[in-house]
Amino acid sequence: MVLKCSQRGQIPPFIVMDVMRAANEREAAGENVLHLEVGQPSTGAPSGVIEATKEVLSRDRLGYTDAFGLPALRERIAVHYADVHDLSVDVSQIVATTGSSGGFILSFLAAFDPGDRVAVASPGYPAYRNTLSALGIDVIDLPVGPDTNFQPTAGVLEQAIGDSDEAIDGLIIASPSNPTGTMIHGDELRDLVGFCEKQGIRLISDEIYHGITYHGRAETVAALSDDAIIINSFSKYFSMTGWRLGWAIMPRDLIRSVECLAQNLFISPPAPSQHAGIAAFDCTEELESNVRRYAENRKLLLEKLPAAGFDNLAPAEGAFYIYADVGSLTNNSEEFCRRMLAETGVAATPGVDFDPGRGNRYVRFSFAGSTADMSEAADRLMAWRR
Repeated sequence: MVLKCSQRGQIPPFIVMDVMRAANEREAAGENVLHLEVGQPSTGAPSGVIEATKEVLSRDRLGYTDAFGLPALRERIAVHYADVHDLSVDVSQIVATTGSSGGFILSFLAAFDPGDRVAVASPGYPAYRNTLSALGIDVIDLPVGPDTNFQPTAGVLEQAIGDSDEAIDGLIIASPSNPTGTMIHGDELRDLVGFCEKQGIRLISDEIYHGITYHGRAETVAALSDDAIIINSFSKYFSMTGWRLGWAIMPRDLIRSVECLAQNLFISPPAPSQHAGIAAFDCTEELESNVRRYAENRKLLLEKLPAAGFDNLAPAEGAFYIYADVGSLTNNSEEFCRRMLAETGVAATPGVDFDPGRGNRYVRFSFAGSTADMSEAADRLMAWRR
């Protein structure tokens, strides 16, 4: 007898995880690997987070919390918005989540039904499209490039609606973005938010790279719309990827739906991580030191990669990625990355992970590691391309 298997799992892999596995296998075999493939800080959690966690482990039984998280954590997140953005956020709208991934799942389930149409930028974070597809939500590709700073605009969205003559129910944006590190600025962000409100498009703003910018602070959509969903995380700026903790700011019309979904799907985010998250906001000095290292790494790679033949690069205004057009070198970015790993020990992610249509000619480099590793990687690539 052949047992039934759901089609929900028949989605593309998250290719960067496959690349990381291949790099780890090479490392386990005794080969040297420089990890420019994975989008996580090479540093661990801040020392203040570690100390706070040790303390809470010694005194707290760490049971379930409220589905939306510890009140103290939610209140501290509200203080963060007041401090950083001069914005008052109602604590009742703040939801602690099991990583930003949990926030996206809750948001997609609460805001959209199967068959709804949600637009995503290409290139963009692959888990958006893959999670939406697994939930039966139709993904509408918005191909973007240098002419719009690799970001969707009101004009791009309007054209997509006109081309299909069908409504779009949602839009996901990220500023800074993965994989390009580009941002949506000023009036363009306001125009996009206004267009979504006028058209009845639910906007989801991925803000997990806020805090990691190189020319001015990123704007939060929470200051521009009461109807948008805001997703953030402790993984990137706070250097806590494995702690699986994020947060969302939910519009009032979705709060109860999200609460019921969270109760049933996740019960609550990990309690130790929530206590740690409270402490993370007081570790600014250490966290800003990380950002200074990213800035140094970025500068180094933007100077050296062109000498290795990677001379068509996205601006990398934030996050810790450089997205390189390698069309003059290859038409098969997956094979190119496999060969680069085998011949240089430098691991990078092929662009097909982020853009199924045009990613065959792009590669993403992550510069979240040590400056010494970035310098060595650039030197190896320059030697390889000679």
